[in-house]
Amino acid sequence: MPFSEEFLEELARRNDIVDVVSSYVPLTKRTGANLFGLCPFHGEKTPSFSVNPERQIYHCFGCGKGGGVVNFVMEIENLSFPDAVRFLAQRAGMEVPDDGFDPDRGKRSRLLELNRDAARYFHERLLEPSGAPAQAYVEKRGIVPMVKRFGLGYAPEGWQNLTDAMMDRGYSRQELVDAGLARVGKSGGLYDYFRDRLMFPVIDVRGAVIGFSGRILSDGEPKYLNSPDTRVYSKSRSLFALNLAKKSKSGYILLAEGNIDVVSLHQAGFDSAVASLGTALTEDQARLISRYTTQVVIAYDADAAGQKAAQRAIGILQKHDLKIKVLQIPGAKDPDEFIQSRGPGAFRELIERSGNQIEYRLEQTAAQFDLKTDEGRLGYLKAAARLIAALPGSVEREIYGMRAAEKASVSADAFLTEVARTRRQNVAAARKKQDREDSAPLRSAQPKSRQLRFSNVRSAVAEEGVIALLCRFPEMFAGDEPLTAEDFTSPVLGRMYASVLERLRQGRSVSLTALGEQFSPDETTLLAQLLQRDDIPASAARQAMDDYIKKIRAEKEKTALDEDIRAYAEKLKKTKGYGKDGS
Repeated sequence: MPFSEEFLEELARRNDIVDVVSSYVPLTKRTGANLFGLCPFHGEKTPSFSVNPERQIYHCFGCGKGGGVVNFVMEIENLSFPDAVRFLAQRAGMEVPDDGFDPDRGKRSRLLELNRDAARYFHERLLEPSGAPAQAYVEKRGIVPMVKRFGLGYAPEGWQNLTDAMMDRGYSRQELVDAGLARVGKSGGLYDYFRDRLMFPVIDVRGAVIGFSGRILSDGEPKYLNSPDTRVYSKSRSLFALNLAKKSKSGYILLAEGNIDVVSLHQAGFDSAVASLGTALTEDQARLISRYTTQVVIAYDADAAGQKAAQRAIGILQKHDLKIKVLQIPGAKDPDEFIQSRGPGAFRELIERSGNQIEYRLEQTAAQFDLKTDEGRLGYLKAAARLIAALPGSVEREIYGMRAAEKASVSADAFLTEVARTRRQNVAAARKKQDREDSAPLRSAQPKSRQLRFSNVRSAVAEEGVIALLCRFPEMFAGDEPLTAEDFTSPVLGRMYASVLERLRQGRSVSLTALGEQFSPDETTLLAQLLQRDDIPASAARQAMDDYIKKIRAEKEKTALDEDIRAYAEKLKKTKGYGKDGS
């Protein structure tokens, strides 16, 4: 065990889960002993993310994620267990003991050091005469003052410039490959991944260089080349310039299409601009944005591809309870061109006047139809009704419904009736779906993670009950252990049972902090659900435990009987005179 149990318990005591979670998620509702807020791990409108201060655990009834304070930091900061422990230790002013050394952390640290040194190398090359191609591009784009702020650099032409420089500093071939800075050629030699490109270091919110994005400066493809995913970098979970934008006082995040757009916007004074890295906006990136703001202004290019990307981004961002505005740029192909021709002041006015995502989507919907024809108006009204019916507030539906009706030259009453009909259909469809889920209790009892699926759900439900009761009332098995781990049909539940039992024998804690390191994140989520259960009162606990044990034994006997029957049937097939066709 990399960290002592005493250290982990003290770490949990100094990092109250309510305080830690509240720094990411507003816990605005209390129900019984639990505090509730909107889940940071999936989009939702109604709070289903609960934190139990007494047991120091969290659980989302929507997506199923759960665990203790260390697991929460692992999930939300995308850290390994040892790194999450160090994160919390730093937060609490605790010194991490030497016996907490983690080989994986050593590898991560080396990659981060390598990325930092590579960023310095690229930056130095940009400032030298050999960096003339990058210097010319930077001057052409008018972003020379941003070179230092963003740590821009230049990857020179040639096959081994960076590789040789970094190996001279003591980095190994494998470390260069693992960092995504070099590739192995067909002949076995090493060559630089980035060549003749303007380099943009990708820096996380803690200030570490985690990857790179390079824009080509000569002919060739791709135009932008991004670091592959590594031990320290994930494109889908990172945003370019968020380390700078998080400090902005603007009150919103400005979401641009590419790195150079972001740098240009910062140059013009819009210091809240960020961009995704070689991917369309992802759920993880939207979740990351929601930690730092409640409002997003989408500033994608004005072409069809940009508008299509904006529509997709709206659908992702609105799941995270973000207010969304969409910038429509008149007379320019992108924000930079508009600023160059009209100035930063005009662009700021454009942001202030930009419509919210409902207005934008209604306009985009109207543009798809010829509203001068009856057929076009009908098509628009049906599409607009679907959009407006999905709005949660009746006032919103009425306001936007009246606007859509006016756009299509129909009465507001008629259109709002259509919106109400569409909404009833949506509600009925959602209720039908929920009824189907509720009518399949065994299916709903399966863990959300496919890796943990139960082979015998009836037995597994009872096995979960045994573990939950054992953690709440450990005196039940004092000197009496009627079950073994081998009696469990679920391997993971068997391991949990054995671990809890062993700790109770030794008089040790069965808190999630103490148990969590032994299990994977998905297994810890399942364990957190069991530790949070309090559906059985103390007066009924003994009877419930007996019932669970009987169910486990009955299912075991049934399985054994089924196996005997199958074995007997196989034996019959082999007996003399049994039909050749197997009948």
